[in-house]
Order: sequence, then structure tokens, then C-alpha cells
Amino acid sequence: MKKTTLVIMAAGIGSRFGKGIKQLEPVGGNGEIIMDYSIHDALEAGFNKVVFVIRKDLEEDFKRIIGNRIEKITEVAYAFQELDDLPKGFEKPADRTKPWGTGQAVLCARDVIQEPFAVINADDYYGKDPFVKLHDYLIGEHTIEQGVHPICMAGFVLGNTLSDNGGVTRGVCNTDEDGNLIGINETSNIVRTPEGAAVKQDEELVPVDVNSLVSMNMWGMQPEFLDALETGFVEFLNRMEHGECKGEYLLPIYIDELLKNGKARVKVLRTDATWFGVTYQEDKAAVIKAFQQLIKEGVYKEKLYD
Repeated sequence: MKKTTLVIMAAGIGSRFGKGIKQLEPVGGNGEIIMDYSIHDALEAGFNKVVFVIRKDLEEDFKRIIGNRIEKITEVAYAFQELDDLPKGFEKPADRTKPWGTGQAVLCARDVIQEPFAVINADDYYGKDPFVKLHDYLIGEHTIEQGVHPICMAGFVLGNTLSDNGGVTRGVCNTDEDGNLIGINETSNIVRTPEGAAVKQDEELVPVDVNSLVSMNMWGMQPEFLDALETGFVEFLNRMEHGECKGEYLLPIYIDELLKNGKARVKVLRTDATWFGVTYQEDKAAVIKAFQQLIKEGVYKEKLYD
């Protein structure tokens, strides 16, 4: 069986565990957190290794809460996202406290990834279908021709990703007739409406197609992509040093840069799965109810790993 890895970005879970850390809020009948269900679905789809990207200061607690449990059912590795993990020749600015972003999070795992891999957020529930589609794509034959990286992403139907408790930000995808990504329009404050969905601008609602495909930061890459990601990080840091860039090195933005420069080919894998997430505190009750329904329907067992 070809090895494929699931990379879970969990370095942003906060400085301490406990009440209020949304990635660790129990949502299952036996204290399962959202990560438990993502890992379960990934292993069922054929992934056979999990890499947790965390911060070093959280390692002991993270292993106690979830890591040690997962190590009993699959191969597990850890990568540590730290502010001073920078390419040769760069040093962390003395006043830098903001994380470097999701691009660096994935790059931090470069020493423990030698196989095709998928990337997800720790606090998002994606459903079973997209894991199957990403895995099937990743185990196919993909070559990097003329410096073009083969990438895939799960494309969720916008209407399946909205919150009932406020606006959300989504990357609305523009694709060609073959399902290849042309570009992503990062759109803020999308709200559910009686007609479907709209962007809330001040007091005005601008309708948006509720059937649009959106990115939920669920990607699939070949291991060679990590070399390009490091090159992009150096470029990002150089721009920052010259005062042209103050933000974060974000994975979707870098992939969009590669796409525009003809250095990536991104296949959008449409899924009709429903996304769950705890964007607002009020979302938690709805997420718990949704998992209860999935258990009732037999999608999951009451005790997930039994």
C-alpha cells in the first residue's frame, strides 16, 4: 500500500489547554474532538500516517489529550511550528510575535514527510467524502513536468459551509470546464439568507451563488512541493525585510501565486459533504447535534475507535 500522510495544522490552539480552546472542545458522545473524526475518516480512506504540527510548548499536553491515543492506531509524527524556525540567513525580528502562517506550518513538517500528503485544519470537520477523493488523487501517478506542481484541493459547496451564527470568510473558486482551478477570490462576511447566501457589506446584502465551490484549506500535494514552499518562504521573508510584506505566509496565497506563474496545476475535487466548524461559540451546540445525528444514522460508532 502506498504511504500517504495527513498533516494536521494544530499550532494555533492557544497558549494553554482548557475551556475556550475551540479545537479541543468535546463534540462526540465520549469526549471526542473534531480532530478525532478527521483522523478516523482519513485512515478509513487509506491514509496511513498522521503528522501533527503543533508548538513545542504544547507537546506534553497535546500528546496526553489526543496524540498518545492516535499513536495506538497509526504511525504518528510531530512537527513544531516556532517563530525562529527560519531558512538559513534569516533571524526572527525582535518584535515579531505573530505566527508566520499556514505556509510555514506545513514547511515545518518537511523533515517528517517523504510521501504524498494532505493538509487540513485541526478545528474543521470535513466529512468522509473529501478524504477519499484526496487520497485517490494522491496515490495516482503525478510527475512534476517543467516545474509545474500537481496539487489538489477539496471544493466544498458554499451552502454546505455557512454558519447560522454570523458571517464567514471563504475562498470562492473559479474553475475551468475540466475542474482545474483558475483562481480563488477570498470573500469575507458571507452570511446565510432566505434566498441562499450573500456578502454583507455595511447594511447591504450582495447575493452570491450558494452553489459556488469554496476552499476550506484542505489540500493535497506531492513531497516535492515542500521545496517550492521553502523557496516561497524565502521570497516572503525578503519582501518583509524590505517593508513590502507585513503579514503571514499563507498556504492558499502561495498556491495562488504558483498558479498565476504557471508553476502549479490545481485540481478541484468537488464534494457535497457538509463542513462543520466552531467559528462562533454558538456553533458548538449545532456541531454536537450534528455529530449526534451522524452517530444515530450509523455514520460513526458511539465510541469512535472501538
